[in-house]
This record gives sequence, structure tokens and C-alpha cells, in this order.
Amino acid sequence: MKIRVMIADDQPLLAEGLKSVLEHGNGEIEVVAIARDGAEALEKLETTPVDVALMDIRMPVMNGVVATREIRTRHPETKVVVLTTFDDSEYILNAINNGASGYLLKDIGSAELIAAVKNAYAGDTILPSKIARRIADAAMLVAGNRELRFKRAFSFSDRETEIAVMLYEGFTNRQIASALKLTDGTARNYISALYEKIGAQNRADAIRKLRECLN
Repeated sequence: MKIRVMIADDQPLLAEGLKSVLEHGNGEIEVVAIARDGAEALEKLETTPVDVALMDIRMPVMNGVVATREIRTRHPETKVVVLTTFDDSEYILNAINNGASGYLLKDIGSAELIAAVKNAYAGDTILPSKIARRIADAAMLVAGNRELRFKRAFSFSDRETEIAVMLYEGFTNRQIASALKLTDGTARNYISALYEKIGAQNRADAIRKLRECLN
């Protein structure tokens, strides 16, 4: 059975070109629908089963991020791969967080695009190295900003800042001790001192205050 693909792109010539690339000399893929925006993509999915949707980001009426979220909610069996010219980390993270199975740039080669569709259909996550680096850089920036805000708000030491971040992310006392190569007792002492600086009564209270610090 062929992999059924939908292309959502507001540039008709580009969409037809993608259709030709995917179908030319490849009996495994069939483009069953082309949509000009996210809203039209959702409409077509109501009547046309699709295995993989190639989704542009910037489109009129409904953009690719919103469309990805709606498709994954209404048609969870359909994989969505973003195919765009924009490599901004915010676009990438928004797309992935809203259920995209991958994020590709339009300078991708024909063979790589066909492979990406097949891999998405198989359940893989498709993130080329350039995109993966963008995500890693963005994550480091967020983490660094979080640490700085914790340190400034509560006058934490470097070690207390590390522990505060781990508490915020849901680590247990034992996991914190293991990750930082501390004894269980030393970890508990650090956490107790951290509670005191924050003015928290317990773990849940501490996490709430840390979360408020970031809002």
C-alpha cells in the first residue's frame, strides 16, 4: 500500500513541484491532496485519509503550527512533517511541541525528502542536524535564563541553583544526589537550606515559588 501524502503550502507551483518529486519514479508514495492553508488541510482530511502531511509554517487563514495541533488532535493517525524556509528556533519548538513528527527546510534534496516521508510514516522523528542544533541552542538559552533568574531572586549559590533547577524539573532527592554525586544526607541538607531561602514549607511549595519566579 502506498504512503498517502498531503501537501499544505500557499504557493501552488511549489506544492506541485513537491508532488512531482515525491511521486516521480517512486511507487511507494502518492500525493492524495494539496491544500493552500491549514484550514483547507483540515477540511480535506475529513474526506481524504492521509498518512503524512507536509506542512508549511507561514500560510494565510491558519498557519502550520495551529494546523499541526488540530490535525494531531482530530486525526492522530496522521503524521505531520513541517517543510518550510524558516529555521527560527521558536517556530521549530512550537511545531514539535504541537505534535509535528519532524521539521525540514525547503533546501532539502529530493532523496532526503522522500526518505523523510517514509521515516515519518514509520514513526520516526525527523530532525536534521541543523535543526537539532537550533533546538539544543534554544534549550540551553532557556536553561541559562532560568538559572540566572533563580539565582537573582533567591541569592542562591551555584550549587543551590543547580538543585533548584532539578527540583523545578521534578527530580527526586535521590536523583539529585546521584546526578550531583552527593550523599543522600548532603542533598537533603542542601534542599532544606534551599527551602529556607525560598520561604517554602515543602517540595510542592518550593516548586510553586520557583514557578512564580519565572512568570
